[in-house]
Order: sequence, then C-alpha cells, then structure tokens
Amino acid sequence: MKSSKTQHLLNYFKNYWTVEESTVKILEECVTEGKLKRKENILVEGENCNFLTFVVKGILKTYHIDQKGNQHNLQFTSENKWVTDFSSLYNSLPSKLNIEALEASIILQIKKEDLFNLYDNSPMFDRNMRIITENAFIEQQERVLQHISSTAHERYLYFLNKYPNLSNRISNIQIASYIGVTPEFLSAI
Repeated sequence: MKSSKTQHLLNYFKNYWTVEESTVKILEECVTEGKLKRKENILVEGENCNFLTFVVKGILKTYHIDQKGNQHNLQFTSENKWVTDFSSLYNSLPSKLNIEALEASIILQIKKEDLFNLYDNSPMFDRNMRIITENAFIEQQERVLQHISSTAHERYLYFLNKYPNLSNRISNIQIASYIGVTPEFLSAI
C-alpha cells in the first residue's frame, strides 16, 4: 500500500510519466515528510545542501543575504514544485542560499544519495526529473532576463503573471525583494 507521502509524488509525476513499481518501492523507502513552521529554514547559507525538496503545502522562499545585510529573494516555491540549491547539492559546496518557509508548510525530501540512486536505477525517473530540472532552469533564465531588461513595473507584472495565486499569500516586502525594488517603490506601483 502506498503511503500518503508517496501518493503526493505519484500524483505529481502522472503529469510527466507513469512511475514503474520498482521506482515506487524506492520512493517509499527514501522519501521523508516534514512539517515546517512559518520562518523555519530547511537550508541556511554555509550549510551543505543534501536534499531535493518537494512542496506539498505552503510556500518556501529561496534567498541570499548580501554583505550589506540586504535580502534578495530569488525564488518562491509553492505547492507541487521542487526546490534545492543545485550548486551545493551537486558540488558538495557550502550553500550561498537560504530556504525558508513563508507559511506553515508540508514538504517531502529525497536525500542526495537516494536521489542519485533513483537516477541510476530508474531511467524514466532520471529522464523526467531532468526535464523538470531543465524547465526550472528555463524559468530561472527568464527571471534573469526580466531582471536585467525590464522596468520595475514590468517585473511586477511578470511576477503577478508568473505567481497569480501567490500575490495574496506573500507580503509586499517579499515581492519587492523579488523584483528588486524597495517596498515603498512597490507601493507606488
């Protein structure tokens, strides 16, 4: 019998492919479920990232704090999305990022070793997770292009278009940090 944690992933994966029974068994063994309180971190800058995280419920933000102490929000991850620090995960380097819950959240995590085991032992999992990762990379490229070539107003409209269900769940301070303006400037928009 499949656990509820595995069922969340299987429902998600149905959008991409049918998961073979051998992969389901591996997922049953390696996926861990966690509950986060608001403002609780799953990754702190300087730590090594050892998990790929799937959000079942809630919102997580990925951010960096610069040398002046300014917070720069890079990404919001809500239901049915993945988050990690790929640089830290794949290169075993200390993370330059923080990942924090913006609201009470339920997450599923796969440890690095288990993830690589899944890649090695399930070609369909490997292929489809690669596609999911490539799509996330494309989103990041679009975000960088928006940030360097658009006005603040255009970046705000892009945010509203990209995250239509999050604008009422995320504070204006968080949104302002994401689009690279002050909260006062965002209020003026």
